[in-house]
This record gives sequence, structure tokens and C-alpha cells, in this order.
Amino acid sequence: MMSQKYIQPSLFPEEELQEDISSERKEYDLTNLFERLAKSDFRSRFHLSKKDREYVMEKGLPTIRKHAEDFVTKRLAPAVIPNDGKQTPMRGHPVFLAQHATGCCCRGCFFKWHHISAGRALTKEEQEYAVAVLMAWIEKQMNKG
Repeated sequence: MMSQKYIQPSLFPEEELQEDISSERKEYDLTNLFERLAKSDFRSRFHLSKKDREYVMEKGLPTIRKHAEDFVTKRLAPAVIPNDGKQTPMRGHPVFLAQHATGCCCRGCFFKWHHISAGRALTKEEQEYAVAVLMAWIEKQMNKG
């Protein structure tokens, strides 16, 4: 005997439609950024280790994205960061490496590389941009050999 699933119809279908639209990720052309970063001896020395790659594979990119979103929200987005310039470890998580490799590690570097000023909280769109940059770098690293 086959059990039947009951699907409750939505009372607010237009709200569901809005959620679907807002969940679409904006695409950014990061070509110029990555070309500039490649010219920096400091930024270009960062690479995912075998252990980092295994961690990304084990957790999956959606989970790594959630980690990136959390780190950006807590460590990069606030208007005032008491230990700005020292808040991002140099190792311990693939996102930390990505932050240093892409200039998303502190507000000073974020301004220098992305031209988004410090001294104010990042907007939601700026946070999404930072996460997109971090994930693009991680995906590039995962696709290398």
C-alpha cells in the first residue's frame, strides 16, 4: 500500500515568489579583481592545502558559503571592528585563506582592493559581494589540479 503525501497549498503564493527572486545570487565580473590580486606577491601566495580541499569536499560548497556569510557578517561587516586588521586568522579555515587572498580580511584591505569604505556597516549587497568573491576564489582553488 502506497502512502500519500499531503501537500498543503500556500496561502500566500506571492510571498513565495518574492523569496525565490531574492534568493537568486547576483553575478559579478571578478576578472579585473583577480588579475590585480595575481600581481600581488602577498595575495597570490595563498592557496588551499590538501587538508583545506578535503574539508571543502567533506562539508560541501553550500556549507562553506554559510561559513563565509557568517565570517563576513561578524568580522567584516560591522562599522566598528575593535581589532580591525587582526581579526582574520592566517589559517584554520578555507574561508580565512580566501579572505587574505582576496583582500576581504579587514576593512583596510577591503577598501584598498574593493573600494568599499570603512567606518560604516556594510550593506547587505556589499556583504553578498564579499561572499561571492570569497566563494569564487575557493572554487578556483578547488578546480586547480
